[in-house]
Formats: sequence, structure tokens, C-alpha cells
Amino acid sequence: MESVYSQYAWVVPIFPMLAFLVLTALGRQMKEVGVWISIVCTFASFIYALLIFIERVGSNVEDYTKGMDWIRFGGVHLSVGFEVTNLNALMLVIVTFVSLLVNIYSRGYMKGDERITVFFAYVSLFTFSMLGLVISSNMLELYIFWELVGVCSFLLVGFWYQKPAAKAAAKKAFIVTRIGDVGLFIAILLLYVYMPEHALDFASIHNVFTQPDALAAAGIGAGVTTLIGILIFVGAIGKSGQFPLHTWLPDAMEGPTPISALIHAATMVAAGVYLVARTFDVFHASPDAMQVVAYVGGFTAIFAATIGIAQNDIKRILAYSTVSQLGYMMMAIGVGSVTAGMFHLFTHAFFKALLFLGAGSVIHMIHQQDIHQMGGLGKKMKVTAWTFGIGALALSGIPPFSGFWSKDAVLAAAWEGHKGLFVVGIIAAFFTAFYMSRLFFLVFTGKPVTAAKDVHESPPTMTIPLVILAVLAVVSGFVYTPFNSWFGTWLEGTETVEHANYAVMAISTIVGLLGIGLGWLIYRKHAISSEAIAGKLPWLTKLLANKYYIDELYHAIIVTPLRAIGGALAAFDQWVIDGIVRGVASLTLLTGRASTRMQNGQVQTYGLITLLGCVLLIVAIVGRRLW
Repeated sequence: MESVYSQYAWVVPIFPMLAFLVLTALGRQMKEVGVWISIVCTFASFIYALLIFIERVGSNVEDYTKGMDWIRFGGVHLSVGFEVTNLNALMLVIVTFVSLLVNIYSRGYMKGDERITVFFAYVSLFTFSMLGLVISSNMLELYIFWELVGVCSFLLVGFWYQKPAAKAAAKKAFIVTRIGDVGLFIAILLLYVYMPEHALDFASIHNVFTQPDALAAAGIGAGVTTLIGILIFVGAIGKSGQFPLHTWLPDAMEGPTPISALIHAATMVAAGVYLVARTFDVFHASPDAMQVVAYVGGFTAIFAATIGIAQNDIKRILAYSTVSQLGYMMMAIGVGSVTAGMFHLFTHAFFKALLFLGAGSVIHMIHQQDIHQMGGLGKKMKVTAWTFGIGALALSGIPPFSGFWSKDAVLAAAWEGHKGLFVVGIIAAFFTAFYMSRLFFLVFTGKPVTAAKDVHESPPTMTIPLVILAVLAVVSGFVYTPFNSWFGTWLEGTETVEHANYAVMAISTIVGLLGIGLGWLIYRKHAISSEAIAGKLPWLTKLLANKYYIDELYHAIIVTPLRAIGGALAAFDQWVIDGIVRGVASLTLLTGRASTRMQNGQVQTYGLITLLGCVLLIVAIVGRRLW
């Protein structure tokens, strides 16, 4: 059946782009009008994305691709266009919906900011960039939007550029993600070289990499396939904050909290997972590349979870939880289950947006991010507390919340043939439940400290999105359960059964409850002293609090040497290159000044100079003949 709405899918990113152009034209004037322009355009984008999604869910609609020539000369043929599949129809809904709620929430959160129109312009451009990335029909077009997403993150993370930490975080995010982008760019070049007719569209990539005969005919051996897959994954590592390029993501918390929600739930970090899922045919053709994805994802999941235990900044705890959960998604795709990975991305978008916006509600009221400076907020911010609790339970994988079903799908996929990764996932799940219970009990229970005594609930523009996301954090998981495999069947077109593993469900539930129970004993009942535990293992506490000293290591082996080289080159440029230029200029100036002294208007002087010149000329000629 031919799609109706998919033919005009380009409309979805156009609405946010129009908002960006109008807001840019408005400048800082008409602030309230600018806010509503962004909200209305994002709402229109969401409605059309929803129509595309409903059409693809309700009927057997074929994938739709529309393209046009961009560059054609000699053997070079590059096109631009858009493509709508079930995978990117799902992403369109996620991106537009979360962006819409972030826009509404930001109306209250950013109220009073002098640059609020600029903020909403950046958000609209960010949304446009991500939507363009999602519907791109080829790798080159995707890369253009991929880079634009990075530029938008730089603008938004550094939005409060008056803060040195925000400027540093923006630069760090931009530079670190560029490292990964180099890998993706090289992968695209290799695809261009090896693909028949230099085709870079996803349909051609699918046709070649799913057929061994086509791979052989194109001269793409196992080594080249693995190299291309790993280089694509390097790009995803940078964008999705996977080890070892994870360091930018926690620092990006210096931006406004609504942007943290947008980056972590539906845009930038989701782009890396989406890229791997979108190019899964390349990875599936290389078992070695699949293993790299699986093991990097598994290691990142447990690595980031352990760091989250020892952090005290509410946004940084959530940031490390994002790094960890993205590791789960990569691990799922690496063991062969795109369905499990995308299902976890789907549910994660809702409960992670909920958690960040809930954290923003708290920060907005008490102007504090240290969880030890909070406490007792549950009595004064009941909507925020209840919705945040739902998000925490979903992230902890407790039934019946959405995170339980999606995390179970990931663990069930790892259970089949990857028991080591399953164990890693279970341990990471325990740590996740523990640090989320620690966060919740320290922030919302107990006695309020000074900073939290005179607070009240956030305005409706901030709490209504929390309630909507809380509902979705409960119900979104039911699209893919042991009793309903619709999501997997619809997404991949095949029946997936790895999800129905009751042993895995039982183990993950028990582990999650144990993590919450330990957090309750330490931080709610105070039956166990956290200080005593830290005192017995001071080295471990310090190691985790300092994030394994990865930043310090990078600074020592990369930043410091590069700064030294840069300083030496700057000194060489200043004293040698510029010195030569300045020397020539000075010599010319001195010569000019000397010549002006000789031009004094006295005939006797001119005659003397002429005579001396003749004498010197005669001496030179005679001397040359004598020698």
C-alpha cells in the first residue's frame, strides 16, 4: 500500500526551521510571541509526525523514498532526499513529542531570561537538525545534519556563556564529538569508494551488505566491512557518549536544564544509537564489528553506573545514568537485537526527559544542584516528587514501569549466547537502582536543609509536562511485553521472541529491588552509615568521585602536550616568522629614512654622491679584472 502522509515527510523538519528563521528575524524583541511561535511550530511538526506514525501502524505501508540529484559529473553522483521507514517514523514521533514538551516547559523555566528568544531559536534549529538527520535518505546527507546537531549542542550547552564552566563545557562537547565524527566521515568515504556507482543511499547499502554475492562483486571483503562498521561506530561513540568519548556528556550539564532533557532524551545522544540501528546491515555483515559494539556498550553501561554512585550533582547523576543506558542500547544492538535497543531508546526518551525536567523543577525552586543541600522537598513539591519517583522507578527497571520491559528486552537479548554481557547488565542494573534511590531519598525525603525550607511547587507550565511524561513512563512499555510482541513485529517485520524470558525478568526485578532496598537502608532509614562505608574504602570512594581520573588522564596525555606544542608553534610564529616579516619591514624603513637624508636639496651633496658612486664602480670593474 502506498503511503499518503510519508510523501510529505519533509514538512516535519520544515516547521521548526520556519520557527528558527522567524525567531532569528525577531531578535530579542517580542519575547512572548517568539516563545509561542516555537511552541506552535513544534506542535505542528509533532502532529504531522504522528499522522505518519499512525498511518504506518494502522496499515501495511511500504517504505517511501524520494530523492533528487544534487551533484552529477563524470562518475560522481550525489543525491539528496528523504526516506520514511518504520524506524524513522518512530524517531520522528519521539523527537517532536519530547521537543514539544521541552518547549512548553522552557516557557516557565526560562522566564525572565533576557535572551529567551535566542534560546527558543536555538531549540528550534536543534529540533530541525535532528529531524533532518532522521529522515535523511543517504549517508552524506545524514552527515550534514549530524554536524549541524553538533553545532546546535555547542550553542545550547554554552548558552549561558557568561559562566566560564558553560563555555568550557561547550568547547569540550564540540571537540570531543568531532573526534568521533572523523571516524564517521572516513566510513562514508570508504563507502563511496567501494559501493557500486558510489551509491551512499541506505537502500543501496542494504542491498549490498545483505547479499554476500553483492559484497564480493563490489570487492568489499570482511576486513573492509569490519573497518567500515567500526568507523561508523566511532561516530556513534562520540555522539552517544560511549567510553572512551563519554567525558563531554556530564560536563554538558552546564547548559539550561531543558536542554539537558532534550539532548539526553531525544536528540543528540539518541542520534548515535539511531545511526547504528540505521546502518545495522553493515554491522550484521561483520561479526567482529558486532562484538565491538556489544562489548563497548556493555562496558560503558557498568562503567558509568559505578560513577553515578559517587556523584552529588543531581544533573550529573542523571547524565551518567544516560551514558549507562545508552550502553545498554548499544549492547542490545551489538548482540543482534535492534528491536531491544530501539525499544529501550523509546521508553528511555520518556522517563529520562521526565527525570531531567523534574530535576529542573527542583533547581528552578532552590537554585541548587547538590543533592546534599536539598532534602524534604517531597512535602512541598508533591507533583515534582511523585513524577520524579515514577521516572526513577522506570530507570531502575521496576515492574510495571516502562524501563522494566525495555531493560528486560536488552537483558533477554544478551542472555542468548552472551552470558558475560548479561551479567554485566545485571550488575549495572543494581548500581542504577541504588544511585537512583540514593538521589530520590536525599532530595525528596528527610528534613529540609536551609536551601530547601522556603520552596513551593513549580508553575503549571513546568508540572504539566512532568505529569504527561510520568504517564508515558508507565504505559509506554506495554507495547512490547511477553504478552504483546507488536513493537518488535512492526519495527523489524519479523516476530521476535527473545523478550519472553521469565527467568531474566525475575532476576532483573530482584536485583533492582535489592538496589533500592540498599539505598533505602542507607539514605532513608540510616540503618547503615554511608560515611562509615566510605571510610573503609576511601580509595574506591575517591576513585569513583573523580570518575576514574579519565579527564585528568586525557588532560595529561593529550591536552597538556597539545598545549605545549601549540605554545611552541605560537612562539615560533611570533619570533621567527613574524620576526622575519617585521625585520624586512624595518630594514626597508631604515633604508628609506637613510635615502631621505641624502635627498637634502644641496647640489654639492648630489655631486659628491655621484663621484663616490663612480669611484666605487671603477674600483669594482678594475678589481674584477685584476682578480
